[in-house]
Amino acid sequence: MTHVLVTGGAGYIGSHACKALRAAGYTPVTYDNLSTGWADAVQFGPLERGELTDRARLDQVFETYRPRAILHFAALSQVGESMRDPGLYWHNNVAGSLSLMQAAVAAGCRDIVFSSTCATYGDQDNVVLDEACAQAPINAYGASKRAIEDMLRDFEAAHGLRHVIFRYFNVAGADPEAEIGEYHRPETHLIPLMLEATCGKREALTIFGTDYDTPDGTCIRDYVHVTDLVAAHVRGLEWLLEGQGSRVFNLDHRHGLFGARGHRPVCGGDQPPGAGDRGAAACGRLHAARLRLHPGRGGAWLAPCPLDAGADDRRCVAVAPDWTLQSVKPILNLEF
Repeated sequence: MTHVLVTGGAGYIGSHACKALRAAGYTPVTYDNLSTGWADAVQFGPLERGELTDRARLDQVFETYRPRAILHFAALSQVGESMRDPGLYWHNNVAGSLSLMQAAVAAGCRDIVFSSTCATYGDQDNVVLDEACAQAPINAYGASKRAIEDMLRDFEAAHGLRHVIFRYFNVAGADPEAEIGEYHRPETHLIPLMLEATCGKREALTIFGTDYDTPDGTCIRDYVHVTDLVAAHVRGLEWLLEGQGSRVFNLDHRHGLFGARGHRPVCGGDQPPGAGDRGAAACGRLHAARLRLHPGRGGAWLAPCPLDAGADDRRCVAVAPDWTLQSVKPILNLEF
């Protein structure tokens, strides 16, 4: 089988990508320092532990497996932390990605799919974002991802490193077979927090801001299901292997999803959410423009249009309760 190096393959999105790669006939080689990922989530190919900034270790992994391409997920991703300690993000995300690109070029690996973020667009309230929108990140996390995008363009010009860049906001859901799923400690992501509150695993869900100019007063954010997201990454890989040129794509839900006030009709339960200050969540609406290009039309694969917002909301949490509240405990040997 063809080897594909997956940085961050022990994490939430990376582990789902490894499963998708295996199903598509590739052997994913996970490269991860396990700072936020889990060794038990690496089930679909070998695990190689290491830091992105460790060039000698990267060279060793490239020599051992000779990967045909790279899926690059590994990154620190907490906005608040990035503002408190920007150096950590520039070192881990930017310097780490530079080391990875240099190692790839030295090994003759010239195709990379990069998991970027719509945080590179910055604070553009009520703007439906497309790939042509100006990038003006307002935090160190978004700035680090934007810098990596710039590096990729420079490395293509100098070394022929072809790339597909995917920008997206938030990811939700879990593997339909519940082999892998979302698990962070501490947990900061909306869907797991919502499920834990609904099922009584935490006292309440806090909504940060309830006076936005939206139908229910809570902010609107864009979500994409994790299986759709990783399927797009596999399609991006195939796009490059077919000889297509470098390109940037937004991955979107088609419309923003309403904030957490909608969690009871989706998940069930009677636990009312609590209200908190807006804090850093200053924008009422942030979501990407509708983009639906499919194989055979000269474009990349993106998630299929949902039947309606409520149906896709339910899909995002359909398997997540089984994973979040049951499956994770025996798989990762953890206690709630």
